Amino acid sequence: MSNFLAIATVTAVLGQMLQTAIGTDVPGATVTTVRPEGLQSGTPTTGVNVYLFQVTPNAALRNADLPTRRSDGQLVQRPALALDLHYLLTFYGNEAQLEPQRLLGSVVRTLHERPVLTRQAIRDTLASPTYGFLSQSNLADAVDLVKFAPSALSLEELAKLWSVFYQIPYVLSIAYLGTVVLIESSASPQPALPVRSRELVGTVFRQPVIEQVTAVGGSEQPIVMGSTLQILGTGLGATGTVVRLAGSDLPPQLQTDTQLQLPLASPPFPANVLRAGIQGLQVVQPTQLGSPPVAHSGVESNVAAIVLHPIITGVSAANITGTGTAPRSADVTVQINPIVGVAQRVILLLNEQATVSPAAYTFGAPSRTTDTASITIPVAGIKAGTYLVRVQVDGAESPLVVDTNVNSPTFNQYVGPTVTIP
Repeated sequence: MSNFLAIATVTAVLGQMLQTAIGTDVPGATVTTVRPEGLQSGTPTTGVNVYLFQVTPNAALRNADLPTRRSDGQLVQRPALALDLHYLLTFYGNEAQLEPQRLLGSVVRTLHERPVLTRQAIRDTLASPTYGFLSQSNLADAVDLVKFAPSALSLEELAKLWSVFYQIPYVLSIAYLGTVVLIESSASPQPALPVRSRELVGTVFRQPVIEQVTAVGGSEQPIVMGSTLQILGTGLGATGTVVRLAGSDLPPQLQTDTQLQLPLASPPFPANVLRAGIQGLQVVQPTQLGSPPVAHSGVESNVAAIVLHPIITGVSAANITGTGTAPRSADVTVQINPIVGVAQRVILLLNEQATVSPAAYTFGAPSRTTDTASITIPVAGIKAGTYLVRVQVDGAESPLVVDTNVNSPTFNQYVGPTVTIP
């Protein structure tokens, strides 16, 4: 790498190298490094002017040093800027004796024979008193040496280039590209501790895929507390596989390459962790790395959505008002499993058990200050009667009980849970 003096050093060394060649081929010719604006600017009457007219990022190395800093801003490595230098070489002299063309031939021959700025050429130039202002340059120590190659400019491109030199007559010229100059920052990165040992581990990447999640017993069964989840897919049978649900990573109860089973109970789930509503489920397979092996984050499956339905474990009515055919008001208390969070939305659904024009009502639960398994919901303006009770928690609805006794008069009908409003 080089410091900020690298660009000026390349120009100085290039000028010195060309001076040696043209001084022999065209006696009296000199090399200058000024803006080509005519004789009044210092260009020679006979000689070559070297002018750096453009600097561009090197396409191959512009991102080679990334990243240079950690996320906290600490320097990891010194930033290095890779640049290409674009030079315009103009030739002056007696046109009758073709001096510009002789100088052009001398320059292109020299740069074709010696296209690289050698370390010795750089040191010799920096040792000259003429370039004392470049004495701190370290270009000679750079890993990559600067190489020159002619740039193929069309007539239109050359005309546009000369148009920047306002009202200056065109003289014979050629463009060269010098690549690559690496300029490094002087900042010092924080040194890291040395590596004590190295270990290379190879593993087969196998992505688990979840295709379906149901309750054991069939896809028509609602998923409730006490259900056993059945996770179907591919690539599920790796060692150490866990199921991630509600912030908990739990080993499955049954595991094959295409199926996992996990009971929704406490245990294995921590108490009061699960909530009714839509839950995201993933299969996670950690990777064992190191000596001795230590579990690291491995591969994760796609996220599958499940709906955990609440269960009504008890229901009662209190503070009932109204007589005769007048509408009734009451406080209906519902016991729910799992517990309901403070921010969850709860709706009470009442359906009258009647054969003729059964009534149906919907009531929202009041806000809560704590998570709870018991919610009291005021109801008003309802008929006296017996009602089937359901609750919706964040859209997940509690299931009703179906009579499965073939000898019962209510066989295959909804029979609970119910509440009576006398």
